[in-house]
Amino acid sequence: MNFFNRFKGIFKFRSREKGRTAQSAIPFRLNFLLWIVGLLLLALAVRLFYLQVLNGSAYKAEVKRSDTTIQTNNVQRGMIYDSTGKVMVGNQAKQAITYTKGQNVSSDDMYKIANRLGNYLNVLTARLTTRNQQDYYLAENSHLKAVLKHVKKDGSSADYDDAIDYLNKHPHYFKLSKDQKNKAMIYGTMSGAYSLSTTYIKADKVSARELAEVSEHLSEMPGVKIGTAWSRNYPAGKDIKSLVGTVSTTGLPSDNVNTLLSQGYSRNDNVGQSYLEKQYQATLAGSKSQTRVTTSGHNVTKSKVIYPGQKGDNLVLTINSKFQKDVQKILSQNFPAGGSSTGVYAVVMNPYTGAIYAMGGIDRDPSTGKTTTDEIGAINHPITMGSVVKPVTIMGGLMEKVITPENNTLTDTPIRVAGTSVKSSWFNKTGSASMALSAPEALEVSSNSYMMQIAMKEGGMNYHSGAQLTLKPSIFNKMRYYYKMFGLGQPTGIDLPGEVAGYQGPSKKKNIGSALDLSYGNYDGYTTIQLAQYMSTIANGGYRMKPYIVKQIRGTKANGELGNITYTAQPQVQQVIPAPKSYFDLVRKGLYLVTHGTNSYTTAKSLSSVKPSISAKTGTAETFYKKQSTETLSFAGYSPSDKPQVVVALAISNASGGENNLTMAKQIFQAYWKDVQSSKSDQ
Repeated sequence: MNFFNRFKGIFKFRSREKGRTAQSAIPFRLNFLLWIVGLLLLALAVRLFYLQVLNGSAYKAEVKRSDTTIQTNNVQRGMIYDSTGKVMVGNQAKQAITYTKGQNVSSDDMYKIANRLGNYLNVLTARLTTRNQQDYYLAENSHLKAVLKHVKKDGSSADYDDAIDYLNKHPHYFKLSKDQKNKAMIYGTMSGAYSLSTTYIKADKVSARELAEVSEHLSEMPGVKIGTAWSRNYPAGKDIKSLVGTVSTTGLPSDNVNTLLSQGYSRNDNVGQSYLEKQYQATLAGSKSQTRVTTSGHNVTKSKVIYPGQKGDNLVLTINSKFQKDVQKILSQNFPAGGSSTGVYAVVMNPYTGAIYAMGGIDRDPSTGKTTTDEIGAINHPITMGSVVKPVTIMGGLMEKVITPENNTLTDTPIRVAGTSVKSSWFNKTGSASMALSAPEALEVSSNSYMMQIAMKEGGMNYHSGAQLTLKPSIFNKMRYYYKMFGLGQPTGIDLPGEVAGYQGPSKKKNIGSALDLSYGNYDGYTTIQLAQYMSTIANGGYRMKPYIVKQIRGTKANGELGNITYTAQPQVQQVIPAPKSYFDLVRKGLYLVTHGTNSYTTAKSLSSVKPSISAKTGTAETFYKKQSTETLSFAGYSPSDKPQVVVALAISNASGGENNLTMAKQIFQAYWKDVQSSKSDQ
């Protein structure tokens, strides 16, 4: 019993001791935790002081920059109208599939979106590059790891560029299926977009089924939307496309991408890529809309339109669309179907302002007989025109004073100089039709001999049959000086890109015999627009006018109609010919005789009955196509003869004879008076 009580007392003592120990340990632990919490709070306070006080402004700016960005979207392109206000080039709205690239969107995200979208949408893959396919293939992480393993076999480190290099060296390592190529094209388009810029994934021929399926799954594809795209349409006929040009449909043209990027365009922007669409790109493009977008992560939390954008301004042309169509029809109906002809081109111009009423053209491949509309060929296809340029040769002779208005009679006779073949007029090859001709009469019968004699006089050569040709190469420059003065052999400056100066034959001593050919238009090459400018200079009495095709630039009213005028073209005189009126009167008398003369060799007598009266010069040049002898037929004239209001110039290259040039000219004049201007007061 005593033992039990003693044991019980020991137990109570130890229990009391254990309780006191536990109670003393609790404050220590609590104090330790409180110290840790205090240190952490101090560290947090120091960090907050650093972030908010010392660097608060910088971080606020960074947050604002990262979360708020301006999103841009394209606007409707300006339209192109004819001189009467009819739409020649308009816009057609259509539904499209678009993608707006979010901020900090990873390649993996776009890869997943492209694969989903590719299940519902088929796009054209003609522009899919090898690099596009490689990027798509490597966007799959397992593919990238597999390729990098091959690269790392030599023990060196490897990155994405090394993987691309490996695929370039091992092109058979991967091969995409048709479905994968479709998705690769979508992925490539997405990847090429700038952050918060909208690009078209498919803007043409989106089917109803594609629209329905994409719409149903939009929530699975961030950034993909059903949008609106505009394509060009041509109410006046698609033939005008060869004059106004085209607009790219798959982003910036590759041949001009760097220049356009430097001007602020995005890679996915569609721009004018030829002729008027290219020349007036900045005017027609308008200004993009701007939306302030606030993002959180990859999600857009707020958006507000801060600038709705402005539709591109409209072009109003000098061209009359009905007359343009009629001119093209006249060329087509009268163009020789067979033979070696490579094309026909025509220009109709106001001689006092330079305004172009119509510009037609047909290009032909003689090997296949296939023809295509080529209106722009009038400014970029130089042709050896023949006798149509002889009025300038006479003007040069007058200005060099080798002939005068009072003394200008020369005898047409075959030209025989030592070392060259006999050169003669078309009607006097043997000399049996030799006759004395004044300058107007030389134009009437289109005398080659007369022009060659002027050239020799200008070169200081006293000609007689069998004489040595003592002309110096400087004679080429002397004659070309006058041709260029009237617009032949140099760009006219028309407001279209791609105009050429023409063609100049070799001008060295060994080519001196060709100087005689140059005098009657059978050596150098000129464009049809140059013929129109030169004849306008004759018609208006000595003012070389700059041709132009854009009459006005105008805005758009709220109802879609033409708005305020922002630009109006003014006639520009490029040069005043330093010659008296008597010189022009002499030449214009000859041009009247070409169509109304009584000589049996008068070259365009079939136009004598046309009202209002026509004054003109025809041309026939001896040309070759693939070593086959051909002829170029040309024409340049104005009407009415006494008070010129319109100039017509045309050329049929490598033709096979005939009078198609006169038929075309007659019908074009008649169409002008019917379509553009009443002729009743001028008959």
